[in-house]
Amino acid sequence: MSNLITGATTALITPFKNGTLDEATYAKLIRRQINNGINAVCPAGTTGESATLSHDEHKRCIEIAVEVCKGSQTKVLAGAGSNATHEAIDIARHAESCGVDAIFSVSPYYNKPSQEGLYQHYKAIAKSVEVPFMLYNVPGRTGVDISANTVCRLFDDVPNIFGIKEATGSIERTVELLARRPELYLFSGDDAIDYPILANGGKGITSVTANLLPDMKAQLAHTALSGDFKTSKAINDKLYDINKAMFCESNPIPIKAAMYIAGLIETLEYRLPLVLPSVKNMRKIEEVMKNYTIVGA
Repeated sequence: MSNLITGATTALITPFKNGTLDEATYAKLIRRQINNGINAVCPAGTTGESATLSHDEHKRCIEIAVEVCKGSQTKVLAGAGSNATHEAIDIARHAESCGVDAIFSVSPYYNKPSQEGLYQHYKAIAKSVEVPFMLYNVPGRTGVDISANTVCRLFDDVPNIFGIKEATGSIERTVELLARRPELYLFSGDDAIDYPILANGGKGITSVTANLLPDMKAQLAHTALSGDFKTSKAINDKLYDINKAMFCESNPIPIKAAMYIAGLIETLEYRLPLVLPSVKNMRKIEEVMKNYTIVGA
């Protein structure tokens, strides 16, 4: 596989208006990402509330991302996750037919499959398409951890599986995976530790905070990948407070609130069971945001 995605990618929020997908705002948000140097946008991932999108909405998010990114340097790394393998296959095939550059798929939540079940799940989805495929491990949300052994087995056995979005929060896991499979494209899935993952050989980041600060996140990734670790670390350190605030409640509650405060989305709507942040946390987000320049708002 050539021309694989690297650098800064954004786990897009999904804006709603009156309970439905706000397509115009979604397109506008993606254009802002393109204009600020983001290498790829990630529609319909967990930050995009994929668990509560209808299948039609999920597919439409991918379609809009492809339409808006066409002709730009920004690629589309589309979310195709489900806890039902056949549903993930359906979404993955749709994403491929739309012309996405790659697919990522969150580990199946609630089912708590064995490692063999995870292997067969991912093998089935990846083999149903030809586009590059990325695993997504976030055990704190799904209740299941894709072990390093299973990641290596999938990387070895399935030709289009090229990488993993690692959101265990464990630097040791990153070290282990890249020691065992240096060719693996490992992306940081935890905003706070983007720099250490990149400095250890990570190929990119998939960021929640980049919805709000795409310019800073792009610079963080690009400087690290060019070998300027001093600049990258300084950016990562500067982002610490906002990264922390973006997870003061379950993602994507804080990031959508921040986008609303910044005027980047017109309405602050979530899909139940997600609700507005507490008054205390809303104030905390507002205060932290004063320390950052939000471009294009």
